[in-house]
Amino acid sequence: MTQLADLHTHSTASDGQYPPTELVKQAKEAGVEVLALTDHDTINGLEEAVAAGQAQNLTVLRGVELGASEDRHMHILGLGFQAECPQLAQLCRTLKASRDERKYRIVDFLAQKGVHIDLAEVEAQAGGDVIARPHFAQVMLRHGYVSSIREAFDRYLDTDEYQKIERFKAGAAECIDVIHQGGGKAVLAHPYQLGFSDGKLEETIRWLKDSGLDGLECYYPR
Repeated sequence: MTQLADLHTHSTASDGQYPPTELVKQAKEAGVEVLALTDHDTINGLEEAVAAGQAQNLTVLRGVELGASEDRHMHILGLGFQAECPQLAQLCRTLKASRDERKYRIVDFLAQKGVHIDLAEVEAQAGGDVIARPHFAQVMLRHGYVSSIREAFDRYLDTDEYQKIERFKAGAAECIDVIHQGGGKAVLAHPYQLGFSDGKLEETIRWLKDSGLDGLECYYPR
């Protein structure tokens, strides 16, 4: 029997629009039968989402989207791992600490481009555990530096120069291993966003598979 599933979602624990409970409610109303909450580099919203799923009679899988680095930045989804996963919790703490340190460099980078924003406003916009690019983009839009979120990314937040703002990223193989230690499955998120040629993408996927990758995200809205 076919089930409608959404295995890549974000809540306000990272850069999503809705708190975990509201996200589950929205998914239920949309007809989703299996939902995975996969916030960036944090697992802090998962138990709220699981409890909301039980109340809504919706299957909620524990998930996460880990920032990894090989030839370039990539995202590894962890799906269906156990509630108690100390190795994954520690990796998320390390990744969050690096994000917290990098936010100051992002403010400096934008200032060099003539975009002067207050970090406290970005932190208030984020609200949750993780400050991510959409939070910077929303503040830039509010103050008229850009006319859309897309423009903020195209001009500032998704450029080669921006990507040089360093932060710690675990290796893809480490992310896969940590997910497996928690009993989960590891999936490469939005492969074509890597920007590789077909040959390079196939080579990368083969290497990831040899490292234990369980699957690929084949449907993504962008």
